Amino acid sequence: MEAIEIIATIRQFLRTERQFGLQSLPIAPEEMARAMLLAKSKRAVDASGPRAQTVVSAVTRSTPATLGSGPSVPPSGSSASTKQQRLAKLDEQQVRGCTKCALSTTRTQTVFGQGNPDARLVFVGEAPGFEEDKKGLAFVGRAGQLLTDMIKAMGLTREEVFICNVLKCRPPGNRDPLADEIIACSPYLLEQLSVIEPEVIIALGAPASKTLLRTAQSIGRLRGRFHDYWISGAEGVGPRVPLMPTYHPAYLLRNPADKRKTWEDLKMVMQLLGLKIPQR
Repeated sequence: MEAIEIIATIRQFLRTERQFGLQSLPIAPEEMARAMLLAKSKRAVDASGPRAQTVVSAVTRSTPATLGSGPSVPPSGSSASTKQQRLAKLDEQQVRGCTKCALSTTRTQTVFGQGNPDARLVFVGEAPGFEEDKKGLAFVGRAGQLLTDMIKAMGLTREEVFICNVLKCRPPGNRDPLADEIIACSPYLLEQLSVIEPEVIIALGAPASKTLLRTAQSIGRLRGRFHDYWISGAEGVGPRVPLMPTYHPAYLLRNPADKRKTWEDLKMVMQLLGLKIPQR
């Protein structure tokens, strides 16, 4: 792993921890010395160019680390088959057998998500519901049918996009995800997004929007405009993807008057993707 990826992963971890109340983090003196050396080496790369890369590589090789919690950014332009293989490996080797939080004891099965591994557009919800937990597929209940209608209104099909959730297991009673569950599960989502490399992300509802944007703002304040999402998980590092927060289909079933606002959000996404906006 290159130094820039290590730094991005550490930043992602620390920002997530800070969002959930972490104020300080203990570090051994020898590890602090290594961190300072790595930071100096990175500055040397910035100042001296490619020749200094050997310094950073040497520091990276001498600093053992197990970094399984952050996305490994793939080379841009990976083929659809390669992306499908990477997603399948993530699902089979990590997600299906995950026991990182208590939801592993109450789920029927994990819900990885489904769709086009090379999708231009990815929809991210908060967590599986009753039907999803039973069938192992994302968005297949009443909210899923409404999402299907939303996708069709955009001139697309479910097979053309990718649909997933922040959590891969259903919270009991369909309650909102807890902070420790999001911390445990969100790295899987970040890895999915880093593999797919979508052109646009639509975050459905507050939990998905807050997790991806690392903010406490309400969905009412976030929706209606694009936000920057960084594929690396660290702001300013790597490719930037426009992210549109909007209302969750389950919320729209309870509050149909807000469908108009959601349609406005979807039209902004369609315009960005170059899709024809129907006259309604």
